[in-house]
Amino acid sequence: MDNILSVKDLCKTFSNESVQQHVLKNLNLEIRRGDFTVIMGSSGSGKSTLLYALSGMDRPTLGSVLYQGEDISRYSNDELAVFRRRHCGFVFQQNYLNDTMSVLDNVMVSGLLVSKNRKALAVRAKELLLQVGLSENVFHKFPTQLSGGEQQRVAMVRGIINEPEILFADEPTGALNSKNTEAVLNVLTGLHQRGQSIVMVTHDMKSARRGNRILYLNDGVITGDLELGAYESKKRERHESLTHFLQEMGW
Repeated sequence: MDNILSVKDLCKTFSNESVQQHVLKNLNLEIRRGDFTVIMGSSGSGKSTLLYALSGMDRPTLGSVLYQGEDISRYSNDELAVFRRRHCGFVFQQNYLNDTMSVLDNVMVSGLLVSKNRKALAVRAKELLLQVGLSENVFHKFPTQLSGGEQQRVAMVRGIINEPEILFADEPTGALNSKNTEAVLNVLTGLHQRGQSIVMVTHDMKSARRGNRILYLNDGVITGDLELGAYESKKRERHESLTHFLQEMGW
């Protein structure tokens, strides 16, 4: 399996007056194409900072982030915007849907950044909304008329409408109840099973079990790397392996 992202000696430092906070420290990492990679760690360990560096949403202080061998950390702001639009999809803890636009329009406005074929884009948007378990009667509703889980599934469709090569998810179930969490995780699992590369930050074990690879970040350094294999919902050994791994990491 080839690598879609490579990180070389990555450092990220935030400065506040005379104080410097070293959040990421000389990271070296490969993200394989087709993997569902989960990044875990305690609060403040640098999880989201790493996700933003990998996706080109933030620049490293030192080191490189390579996308298929191309160093995106050298890109200009405009080049990074094009890179994200063409190759990346994003899902966050907050769905950031526009409450004044319909569900369908929320999805399509993102797609129109890449494609100008509105008819074909509308067909794809509707197909994807149906695939994530939303019915046709929500297409023209506003986000405020949907449940939290439904809103997050709309946000996921918006994230994949441009067929990204990699989907970045930052605590996508963090604001959801258990029922809606399960629905969103099922969508992510389905995407992965169809070949989608995913990098997800989470603090939740239930969410983490959906990944096939778990990275543990501790004070800006990767201290653990666990291979879980393909997701199987009723496989007890999977839960036990992750539990043991996290205990070893000091979770």
